[in-house]
Amino acid sequence: MAAMGTRRLAARFLSRPPPSSASSSSPTSSPSSLLPSFSYVRARCLPAAPFSSSAVALAKPKKRMPPKKAVQEKKVLLGRPGNNLKIGIVGVPNVGKSSFFNVLSKTDLGLARNYPYATINPEEARIPVPDERFEWLCDLYKPASKVPAALTCIDIAGLTAGASTGAGLGNAFLSHVRAVDGIFQMVRAFDDAEVIHVEGEVNPTRDMEIIQTELRLKDIEWVEKHIEGLKRGGRALGSNSLADKAKKEEIATVEKILKVLTVDNLDVRKAEWGNKEIEVVNGLQLLTAKPVTYLVNLSEKDYVRKKNKWQIKAWIDENNPGDPLIPFSVALEERLVGMSDEEQVEEQKKIGATSALPKITQAGYSSLDLIRYFTCGPDEVRAWTIRRGIKAPQAAGVIHSDFENKFVCGEIMSYDDLREHGSESAVKAAGKLRQQGKPYEMIDGDIAYWKSGA
Repeated sequence: MAAMGTRRLAARFLSRPPPSSASSSSPTSSPSSLLPSFSYVRARCLPAAPFSSSAVALAKPKKRMPPKKAVQEKKVLLGRPGNNLKIGIVGVPNVGKSSFFNVLSKTDLGLARNYPYATINPEEARIPVPDERFEWLCDLYKPASKVPAALTCIDIAGLTAGASTGAGLGNAFLSHVRAVDGIFQMVRAFDDAEVIHVEGEVNPTRDMEIIQTELRLKDIEWVEKHIEGLKRGGRALGSNSLADKAKKEEIATVEKILKVLTVDNLDVRKAEWGNKEIEVVNGLQLLTAKPVTYLVNLSEKDYVRKKNKWQIKAWIDENNPGDPLIPFSVALEERLVGMSDEEQVEEQKKIGATSALPKITQAGYSSLDLIRYFTCGPDEVRAWTIRRGIKAPQAAGVIHSDFENKFVCGEIMSYDDLREHGSESAVKAAGKLRQQGKPYEMIDGDIAYWKSGA
């Protein structure tokens, strides 16, 4: 009751108008001069809040939530999306492209002749990708069927100076280059009077300049036409709709591509691109956006002694730094391919050099951002080719679309764990067999068993 009376007193006092003066002798004093007295009375009349643990708890400062972790945007890959990617053999005429294709594919599909344009229509072959892991899995499971990963390789006719304007059937040959996803650029670095050179003399850096120039010129022509078409359709663009904004961004990206090619004097793959920009680049299927692996065709003598007189590596470092270079000898490979496995081993020991074909095949496979996972059992051990960064449902869909559409989960173990423990049951006992759902990103060398719905 006392507390109630105190609150009523405070309420009455606060609701009363302030006296006209602080004293009877100051009738004209301003209301502001009364504020100290008013505040004092209010503080004395209002009761103090009762002490309680809840009040103390409320007085504690709130804990700050930890800052959210920045989610790093996944980088979109340059190139056509998909798993069935192809690599083309590109170069000027008479550098050994078709001979290389034949030894790589162990066929005689490539028409190797001592004159330009012997190859007109491209030839295609699937090259098994060597993999020690696959061989070990086959030894472990002893399957009835063995299916390794494969690289699809295309033999493309030689390009000459002026190909971008149609010289030497250049337009047709460049369309064959556009149809592949990566490039093996063959470079001739051997002298042989019996093998003519379309430019009159052997000069590998000049040949590399010719190929780079022709591919860039064709890209410039392609991009300029695309910009013209975009701008014709973009004259009525407003600034409000999302579609109009997207179209303006596309125009800006294509103009940036043209600047990279003409002002910066770079291949498209050597520039920095954001994810949205990469989607535009991929839609154009540009020749200089494709990954390049340089294959230097040496004489057998130079290959064995690991020397040549040309500054090929220096040219690559200056013009396309980071692109891989693999020296090899078609002449040596042609000798080895006709031998038995035992004879090849003996011959390579004798000369002190080994075949470069396994290294070349793996380099081409990796340049396309391809990886593989395995399915294993007594019926079949198989390597399935997928693109790096692919999720589990899409990886399962490589086997059959139902596995993707009705995906439940995957039982995954790594090759390294299986190799360490020796059997699936031992891997499971060690807790290394994992069930992975839809968000799981496949890793090269995974061994997978898929579960799908009915």
